[in-house]
Amino acid sequence: MQIIKNSLNDILAIIPARSGSKRLIHKNIKILKNKPLIAWSIEAALKSKYIKNVIVSTDSKEYARIAMQYGAQVPYLRDRSLSDDTSSSFDVIKNIIDFYADKNISFKYIVLLQPTSPLRNNKHIDEALDLFFKKKANSVISVCECEHSPLWSNIIPENGAMDLFLPSEIKNLRSQDLEKYYRLNGAIYIAKIEEFMQYKGFFMPNSFAYKMESIYSIDIDTDYDFKIADLLLKNGYV
Repeated sequence: MQIIKNSLNDILAIIPARSGSKRLIHKNIKILKNKPLIAWSIEAALKSKYIKNVIVSTDSKEYARIAMQYGAQVPYLRDRSLSDDTSSSFDVIKNIIDFYADKNISFKYIVLLQPTSPLRNNKHIDEALDLFFKKKANSVISVCECEHSPLWSNIIPENGAMDLFLPSEIKNLRSQDLEKYYRLNGAIYIAKIEEFMQYKGFFMPNSFAYKMESIYSIDIDTDYDFKIADLLLKNGYV
C-alpha cells in the first residue's frame, strides 16, 4: 500500500480527559490492569508510526501530572466552562486549535482518541491513518459491527403490546440472514483540521469508516464496562 507521506508535525493527537465523570468517578485515571485508564491511549498514540504530538486536554492538575508522566503534553488546563456534561468535542478541539494558532503553531490533521477506549491500540490508529491517507479522505471514523441488529429493535407502547414490534418481512428471518449494521465505537476520529472547523465535527463529505473488531471496541462508561475491559486484558484476549 502506497501511503502519502506527511510530516509527523502535521498531525496532532488529542486525548480529552475531564475530571467530572458522573457514573464512574475519576474513570480516566482509574487503574486498568496496571496503569491509569488514560495511559492506554497515550501509549498507543506515542507508538503510532504517524504521531509525534500527543496532548491531553484536561481540567485537572492531577490528570495533567499523570498524562505527562506517560509522555503526553499538557499545554494548559482546560477551562471549567469546557469541562461539564454539556461541553462538546468540537468546542474542546476548537479551543486547542485556537490555543496553538495564537502561538503561530498549526497542524493539518487531528486524531481524537477517547481515553475510554483503552483496547484500541497503535495498530488500529495506524490502520485508520493508512485508510485516511489512501482514500485522501476528509475524515475517518472508527466503527464496529452491532452486537445485535437494530432491525430486531423497536419502541414499546405504554400498554406493552408486541403485535407490531417487528415488521412482517423481518420477524421470520434468522439473525444470520440480516444485513450487517455498524455503530460508532468512539475509539478513533481523524479529520483535516480545515474541514473539521468548516463542518463543526467529524461528519462531512468524503468521510470513511474504519472497521474495528467488537472486542477492541469497549467504551468505558460504567463499572461494568471497566470490569469487562480488565477481564479481557488480564486473560490475554486482547
